[in-house]
Amino acid sequence: MNVELRHLRALAALAESNTFTTAAAVLGTTQPTLSRTITQLEEIAGVRLVERTTREMSLTPAGRRFSATARELLASLNTALDELGRTDAPLRLGWAWAGFGGHTVPLLQEWKRAHAGTVELSRPPDPVAALRRGAIDAAVVRRTAPWPSPSPEPLPDLPTATLFTERLVAAIAVEDPRAEKTSVTLPELAVGPVAVCATAPTVTDHLWDHTGRTPRTISVANTDEWLTRISVGDAVGVTAEATTYNHRVPEVAYRPIEDSPPVEVALTWRATDAHPQARAFAQFARNYFARLLDAGTPPFSLNHGVDAEEPKTP
Repeated sequence: MNVELRHLRALAALAESNTFTTAAAVLGTTQPTLSRTITQLEEIAGVRLVERTTREMSLTPAGRRFSATARELLASLNTALDELGRTDAPLRLGWAWAGFGGHTVPLLQEWKRAHAGTVELSRPPDPVAALRRGAIDAAVVRRTAPWPSPSPEPLPDLPTATLFTERLVAAIAVEDPRAEKTSVTLPELAVGPVAVCATAPTVTDHLWDHTGRTPRTISVANTDEWLTRISVGDAVGVTAEATTYNHRVPEVAYRPIEDSPPVEVALTWRATDAHPQARAFAQFARNYFARLLDAGTPPFSLNHGVDAEEPKTP
């Protein structure tokens, strides 16, 4: 006879309940049946696991050790069964603004061919908050390092895979004289108001900390309001390069910012209760962009329209 799950469950229940009567009730069986199951397990193991008297029972040292092992095995089995039920569930991927820009569709198509997995896309106002509350399974995040730190601050308790870095660009109304330049600087942008998204902003006014000139900011609720305020000349915007692919309007020109820090583009997911494909998708995305970088091809470029400059390799 081999050890079966009923043997492990019987010993685990007995260790947690301390009496045959309670353990039998927890398992939905009778006390004699539970006693026979424990006896069978002892015969298989060749060692006594439970000390029985007419008034009480206790686990032997071997019983205590093996009951701990039994609980670990049962917990692992339950976790595997839960993940098995979720394997076919779509991986819910969210971002606030630009996703992977022009590479969003090609990357997801490659993933689908390679893994036959479905990705469900969404644009929550704050992807990290949505990830923490379980509304999505993975998030694309963009971060700049606070001056003078060389790298962005970590996201507590969230595994993060850095994919690549990209440039910051300025979004300027086409009638603004600064739109006639091929590139701009942070001090030039600080002359007037800067539109900043109220939730999950890639850029805040701290970007200008080292310039000695902090601009006045206008808070906007979303991408549409951001583009509108820029289009009518109320403000300029500063955003990641991928925005130029996803959010183009004829009234707004995008220009590279000469003195801005790079933007780190990363994928993050929950450390606990993670989607079974979250980590695999992150590694897949890293490999995808590594191939582009190895080939000298930038993940994104400004070469989308007549006002764009030649792309540069990050």
